[in-house]
Amino acid sequence: MIDRRRLLDLWRRLDVTVRDLPFGLLLLVASLLPALRGNGTEVGGLPTRPADALAGVAAVLQTVPLAVRRRWPLVCVALVSFGFAVDQIRGYHLFAGTALPIALISAGSYLEKYRRATLAAATVAFVGVSVELYRRGPGESVIEFVSFYLVLALAWGIGAWMRSARAAEAERRSRAAEDARTAERSRIARELHDVVTHHVTAMVVQSEAARYLTAAPERLDDTLAAVSDTGRRAITDLRHLLELLNPDHGTAEPRTPPVGRVLTLVEQTRRAGQPVEFTEDGTPAASTGSADLVAYRVVQEALTNALKYDHGGKTSVLVRHGEREITVEVGTDGSGTGAASPGGSGRGLAGLRERVDVLGGEFSADRADGGGFVVRARIPGGSTA
Repeated sequence: MIDRRRLLDLWRRLDVTVRDLPFGLLLLVASLLPALRGNGTEVGGLPTRPADALAGVAAVLQTVPLAVRRRWPLVCVALVSFGFAVDQIRGYHLFAGTALPIALISAGSYLEKYRRATLAAATVAFVGVSVELYRRGPGESVIEFVSFYLVLALAWGIGAWMRSARAAEAERRSRAAEDARTAERSRIARELHDVVTHHVTAMVVQSEAARYLTAAPERLDDTLAAVSDTGRRAITDLRHLLELLNPDHGTAEPRTPPVGRVLTLVEQTRRAGQPVEFTEDGTPAASTGSADLVAYRVVQEALTNALKYDHGGKTSVLVRHGEREITVEVGTDGSGTGAASPGGSGRGLAGLRERVDVLGGEFSADRADGGGFVVRARIPGGSTA
């Protein structure tokens, strides 16, 4: 059994000239059929005369050039127009004359250069042929020639509209591709910010604390171990992110379960010297889509800011799992200091707001009454971002 899809794929792979040639040959064969002889386009009212060798030449000129109507549209319309002029002036009235509107549509659609010059030259040629037909013919009304010219102009206009529509579609696809690339770059920037900023901030805070622990070797050992552990976690997270960005990475290794991930995040922050109280209510849903990752990023960014701007201050983390949403609240009491860490750019909170907004949730980051801050997020579950 013949595979139609395979044949269609093979046909599409052929050169455009080869694909356009059969239509021109079909018109040529139709022009040679006795039943269609003298039943073609007639302009000027000249009597139909029997076909001869020149009629065959006119038929070939009007049909075979359709093979190059998309590759060389100017050549096509010039040859077809010349063949049509011979056909009408000699009075053959071949069926091949129907190729002229097709050639004009193709020229209007695919001609890139000399469009105005082509229109001007075609108009002058049409006027010349019309004058000759009027002189030879029975004196048909000028309206007939004007009407035929308008039909030909309409054919060109259809081609021009097809060209503009094709250009608009190409522009739309280009914009869509650029928007997709921009969105992907933004997503990668958010992921890198979330992963790197938290771990590096923790390492900075831990290393700053280690400077003051030279008199307590056992505590210095713990602090340096925490720095090393944080660095390893950063490398692991970055490696996982790079695997996700690699289209040939296959199936990435499963990550830590949601509850374990947040607990690990809290423990890491505690080891950096931040007292964190963690509370979790409810049971995580079986399927949360991207909500779980966004909730994790909210906690991560909020704890990073706690280390930066309220280091040593009491911090609370609340994660509540509902049937259809996850609620996160992270706050500090303002009793810590912010001198141990470099300042931020504000990109983290803006990125979180975008993540939550995409899922149709709510996000806020406000100053608390005691001088600290509180971050709240309500994230609908079962969505993907």
